[in-house]
Amino acid sequence: MEQPSLVEKTPDRLVDLSEGFRAGRLSVREYLEVLERRFAERGPWVHAFVEEPDRFERLRSQLASIESQFADPSSRPVLYGVPVGVKDIFHVAGFPTRAGSSIPPAVLSGEEKGAVALLRSAGALMLGKTVTTEFAYFAPGPTRNPHNLDHTPGGSSSGSAAAVAAGLCPLALGTQTAGSLLRPASYCGVVGFKPTYQRIPTDGVIPLSPSLDHVGFFTSDVEGAIMAASVLCRDWKEAEEAHLQVVLGVPEGPYLHKASKEGLDHFRRVCARLSEKGFTIRPVEMLEDIDDILRDHSVLMAAEAAITHREWFSAYSHFYSNETAELVRRGQGVRQDKFAECRAGREKLRERLSHIISSHNLTALIAPSAVGPAPAGLEKTGDPVMNTPWTYAGLPAVSLPCGFSREGLPMGLQVVGSWMSDEMLLAVCRRIAYSIT
Repeated sequence: MEQPSLVEKTPDRLVDLSEGFRAGRLSVREYLEVLERRFAERGPWVHAFVEEPDRFERLRSQLASIESQFADPSSRPVLYGVPVGVKDIFHVAGFPTRAGSSIPPAVLSGEEKGAVALLRSAGALMLGKTVTTEFAYFAPGPTRNPHNLDHTPGGSSSGSAAAVAAGLCPLALGTQTAGSLLRPASYCGVVGFKPTYQRIPTDGVIPLSPSLDHVGFFTSDVEGAIMAASVLCRDWKEAEEAHLQVVLGVPEGPYLHKASKEGLDHFRRVCARLSEKGFTIRPVEMLEDIDDILRDHSVLMAAEAAITHREWFSAYSHFYSNETAELVRRGQGVRQDKFAECRAGREKLRERLSHIISSHNLTALIAPSAVGPAPAGLEKTGDPVMNTPWTYAGLPAVSLPCGFSREGLPMGLQVVGSWMSDEMLLAVCRRIAYSIT
């Protein structure tokens, strides 16, 4: 079978679909037919979604219910008829939750809450579960990168990122505990948004490390990310006009040099392009203790994973992959005083980064979204080091597509805001995106 084009050349824009469906200018039923053809053509190659028989019959039945509920177009909510992919660690009514694991799904079952409930109340259609690494850690699933099937899509939100890149859905939920949203967004060439810690509720999700877990999402562009954030983020307010002069801080020092040579060279070229477009680029020496930050984040994640999985691991350890089992066992050996120290380290780092941003009059920080392009092979999901400090501190961050590697693989620019600055961060990202695409 000849391989079809696996990346949507003119991505479906969430804003256009939402406005068209609500006004009746676009037909949800016809769009589902488009997606059904794409699933048939691209699904067997990309493996972004968990298999589901009769998916589109279910969706048409679900749509009929929504159509009867919102027969008056003026009453249609913001995501009326929009099909959404949901990472398979979220509980969704009518679906088993497998979390990329071989544990019996009944053991992992739970109630639909949080982000999924918000999407459903906004009129979204649940397109299905997207593939995740096992329990949102490192053991990969079958998903491939739509830009090159021999390269990883990243993880752990692999299926969600690949689904948006392949045009299988305009919006997909994911989570990040280290780099599980922004890294796959970078590798797959889509927009990934990780909000301020707890800005999007995490209930209804199988946790990995509750002190670090963030719910976020993928879209094809920033305008769509702003629309999705307005539905999902607590107490969302429209951003005031972004700063007339945007000042972007570059975190110079050992953190930035965790990037590969190709990744760093590409990032420097993007900085030069932004400077040419009128952005102020301000180098700031920071994160000299990046290795300590990475260690403390790792200890905290392992310790909390051991708590989360205590009963499951006791009964079903033989079902766990080597990677996840090693994480749980490592977490079981963490001393209580070290556990408390690493938890407290989140706030200390957050305060330090907030001080750096304010004292240098920065609008945001920028860095590579990943150490480089998606690595070859499907056995590993890549290194989350470029994302980990911001996850540990709970700061909002976005990955924007910003060109391609020498081999034609997507590259990403990471934009990091201060605590609870999600609205302004996305407004600034909109300006940046216009300048680098």
